Amino acid sequence: MELKMKRIYESPEETDGFRILVDRLWPRGVKKEAAQLDAWLKDSAPSPDLRKWFAHDPDKFAAFKERYEEELLTNPPTAAAVAEILKQLEETDVTLVYAARDPEINHVVVLRDFVESQRK
Repeated sequence: MELKMKRIYESPEETDGFRILVDRLWPRGVKKEAAQLDAWLKDSAPSPDLRKWFAHDPDKFAAFKERYEEELLTNPPTAAAVAEILKQLEETDVTLVYAARDPEINHVVVLRDFVESQRK
């Protein structure tokens, strides 16, 4: 099955499959009904300290990627969230939904690549 990424501000589509919000905080200005989410995995997001340190600074992205991957490997709640994404991927397409403005420099890029590396 396919693993996709999509901003929460984009309209949901049938082809999204299972929609998972992967932000720790609820996105501003979005009503829960309009988001059409199947799950909200807060623990899949970076820790608050890491998120604040990174602050979407492109110059910190390489270091952020390493630190976040370490969290994905060693933090039990985060690892459980990754396991849930992998479980859903066995049955259907999954879209990782996020609020960050930059589609290339954000935690979801790291999460997507990490999940793909864990697929069997």
